[in-house]
Amino acid sequence: FINSLLAPPGGKQADVNIFTIASGHLYERFMKIMITSVMKNTGSTVKFWLIENYMSPELKEQLPKLSKHYGFEYELLMYKWPLWLQNQRERQRTIWGYKILFLDVLFPQNLSKVIFVDADQVVRTDMINLVNEDLNDAPYGYTPMCESREGMDGFRFWKTGFWQEALGDKYKYHISALYVVDLNRFREIAAGDLLRQQYRILSRDPESLSNLDQDLPNSLQHFLPIHSLDQSWLWCETWCDDKSLVE
Repeated sequence: FINSLLAPPGGKQADVNIFTIASGHLYERFMKIMITSVMKNTGSTVKFWLIENYMSPELKEQLPKLSKHYGFEYELLMYKWPLWLQNQRERQRTIWGYKILFLDVLFPQNLSKVIFVDADQVVRTDMINLVNEDLNDAPYGYTPMCESREGMDGFRFWKTGFWQEALGDKYKYHISALYVVDLNRFREIAAGDLLRQQYRILSRDPESLSNLDQDLPNSLQHFLPIHSLDQSWLWCETWCDDKSLVE
């Protein structure tokens, strides 16, 4: 947090800034594929922001070579979960927390927009288009959960129970595998404080926040609006039918 406050205000940032987390050798391999796919589909300058907490020594050694080969910048972020915030017992859930709870303090103050991409995603388009997406004053933009695969109709949890009542007809349930954050707007409206406050309330119940990084922002849409990205930004085989996959 102190480092982000003391970061020099000047200095040009890359055109595309991507934030991701990889835990374990399998997801580190996935992450290298994701990085490759990003670089093969853009002519813009790219910088990757990587959480160092769970990174293997092998990946740290490989990053300079990957950076030189594909022509991207990268920066390692080390952030310790604060003592005053309820911790998670499971490692995966802690990683989910890092995806959403500290966006206002992880990055330098002169970084205006960042895109989160899950390590196991494959990018098939130029990410500069998402950087230029108009979020209509929302702090972030997510893709709504797809509903076109008919065989999954009975498994859409956001259509029943708590989520049906909480979202109603006004709000959509969004997926967190990829999202874009307007950091200036995010800080301006103290979105980080609202997310952490909501997390402190909901995390008291161990049965809540089963998908922490998704449930948290979706549950706060009444106060923190989510800009719904076009469905084409994120195709998920589980929920989207084959016809909806844009070649």
